[in-house]
Amino acid sequence: MDLKEKIRSIPDFPIKGVLFRDITTLLKDKEGYHALIETIADSLRDRQVDLVIGPEARGFVIGAALAYALNAGFVLARKPGKLPCETMRYEYGLEYGSDVLEIHTDSIQPGQKVVIVDDLLATGGTALATVKLVEQAGGEVVGLRFAIELSSEFDGRTPLKGYDVQSVMQY
Repeated sequence: MDLKEKIRSIPDFPIKGVLFRDITTLLKDKEGYHALIETIADSLRDRQVDLVIGPEARGFVIGAALAYALNAGFVLARKPGKLPCETMRYEYGLEYGSDVLEIHTDSIQPGQKVVIVDDLLATGGTALATVKLVEQAGGEVVGLRFAIELSSEFDGRTPLKGYDVQSVMQY
């Protein structure tokens, strides 16, 4: 199945000059969504994954399904103030400012094998912040997986050098 056929491209969103790759059309297609999750899961079945972590919001949609497919737990990486218990945080730079991700302090135990998953790899900033949170908690990042990688526009792999990074589709 060609999953790229299930991706809608929207010009000039969210700003003029940007070609937005919309995965909602893939997610609503039961065969496409299943194929995406199984493709990612197949690349990880030999890793003995304990946890999958996904940054909000689309990382939740892919990450929870992947965790289920791998018989692993799922950890939410959220924006500040969204988690009810004690958290650890990582602040990271963006092109025009900064952002923060948080996880519960008891989400990841030292030595647990963790996969990071999200819908899109562009600059790598969010993925690297998630790596830092996992490592700060004592977890071992055993892979990073993305539905889409914008490799022709960005070099998101460079900040993730040394980690196992794979994407299902590249643009």
